[in-house]
This record gives sequence, C-alpha cells and structure tokens, in this order.
Amino acid sequence: MSTAEATLVEVAAAPLVVESLVKRFGIVTAVDGISLELRAGECFGLLGPNGAGKSTLIRAVAGRVIPDSGRVAVFGFAAGSRQARAALGWVPQELALYPRLSARENLRSFGRYNGMRGKELEDSVAWCLHWASLQDRAGELTRNLSGGMKRRLNMAAGLIHHPRFVLLDEPTVGVDPQSRNRIFEMIEALRAQGMTIIYTTHYMEEAERLCDRIAIVDRGRIIALDAKEGLVRASFGERSQMVARFAGPADAVRAWVESRGGRMKEATAEFSADRPSEIGALLEAASAAGFELVDVSLRRPNLESVFLHLTGRELRD
Repeated sequence: MSTAEATLVEVAAAPLVVESLVKRFGIVTAVDGISLELRAGECFGLLGPNGAGKSTLIRAVAGRVIPDSGRVAVFGFAAGSRQARAALGWVPQELALYPRLSARENLRSFGRYNGMRGKELEDSVAWCLHWASLQDRAGELTRNLSGGMKRRLNMAAGLIHHPRFVLLDEPTVGVDPQSRNRIFEMIEALRAQGMTIIYTTHYMEEAERLCDRIAIVDRGRIIALDAKEGLVRASFGERSQMVARFAGPADAVRAWVESRGGRMKEATAEFSADRPSEIGALLEAASAAGFELVDVSLRRPNLESVFLHLTGRELRD
C-alpha cells in the first residue's frame, strides 16, 4: 500500500474497530467475543470489576496481546502494525518513566523512540511540558517529582508523538484531588482538540464527567454500552432512588432493608421506587419495625447504581 493510499484508509476508517475479539490464558477466557466501534473525537469509558477483561482488551488494542480470534483495527490498520502504532498513544496504569532522567529528558527519549528528531521533537517536548504544567520542573529528576507530577509526565510521554487516538488506563490512580483535577483539565484539552480517547477508571464520577459513551465489561463481555443517560434509563426506567439512614442495630437494619428489596452501602440504605407513594410506605414499615429514621433523600439513579444493578459488584471488588 502506498503512502497516499494508507492516508486515505486512515482518514476514512473509524478510530477503532473491534470484531468478535477472543483471548484466552489457559482455561481462563479473559475476553469473550467483544465487538465495538469508536467514533472520531469521542471519549469512550471502559468500566468493569477487577478481572473483567478491560486490561486485556486495552493491551490487544495497543498490539501487546495477540488475540486467539477476532480483529482489532486502528484507523483501518491491524493493531500492532507500524501505521496503528503511529496513530495510537498508550498511557499505562503503571508509571513508565526513567527515574534518573529529568522530565524533559524523558520526553525526548520517548519522542526518539517514536522516530522524532530535531525541531519536531523539541516543539513536541515544549508542548507536552506546557500541557502537563511541568515547564518549571522540566529539568528536575523524575524520581524527585511528586506522584501527581509523575502521573502527568507519564501521560505526556504517551502523547509525545501527537497521536490521534489515545488509551488512558486509570491515569488518576494514587493522586491527590488537586492533581486529579489537573489531569481532568488535560483530558478536556485533548477532547477540545478532537482526539479520540478510551478511558478506563475505577472512579464512577470520572466516567460521568469525561465520557460520551460508556461500556460496562464483566466476565470478558460488554454487558451494556450507551451514554450515561441511556444506561440509567435502560436499567431503571423512570424510577428514583431513596437513600436513608435508620437508627438501630446494624445487623437488624441490614436484614430488614434486604427483606424489603433494598441494599446497604456502609450505613446507608438504598431503595428503588417507581412512585413517590412507595417511599411513604417504606418509611411507615421501617417505623413499624422499630427503626427510627435519621435522614432521607430522593435522587435519580446514577452510573454507580447501573454498575451495581448489572454486575452485582462494587467496581473495586
């Protein structure tokens, strides 16, 4: 294929197409027939319990895992091919930096790995340092940077070659709230430029804030895929959630809540209600059972509600 033909393929093709992807490790099927297609410029969330298959899927897209069957194409090119690697940036969950090099030297090194030289490289290093708000720490040894700075540098290293599509694998793990907000701003700047993003996270509020569409993965399969509002509507319709706290022995409160179809989250009871009248009936039943109401609120179900409804597990389980 000529360079001109390759360019036409890349422009016309979707950023990512996954078709019937299967990957097994011995007797364990990590990815079990996943298919999806990303739209240009969207931030696509990937959620699932630990061991659900998210990391294997990400590594297959990055060309680091060879599937047993199925197809993965990045802008029309096979995952792992030269053209796919050039178009793709990958920011792994683990820090992939040289601790004895400065921030600037790390970026130069990763740029050279991607074939960049001269002014192109130096311009990209300058852009990355500005994007990550590390200009004033550019000469600092990476081992001396704070955890949040290392995370931002890790992201910059994955984007040094200005890819059109980036995989962000839990980029906020282990950072403080201020650093997390700065990372959000970095991601929103990428979105404003039209970059396509896959975003994996263990924080529901991050997916709700950043992602256009969200796929929930469990046991190697996509069990739901839509925008947040669509996921909530498909799981709960127009139902609302009642959140309440009751005074009383914890075990007795839990047993009563579960007998009424609710669930306990720490010391809080959560119920789903189709009609406001159901809430009054629940509160009367609690009083009759001897449980004093401490506080109560009504809210629409959120992404965490959907996740628990579909998987039956907390995201961090």
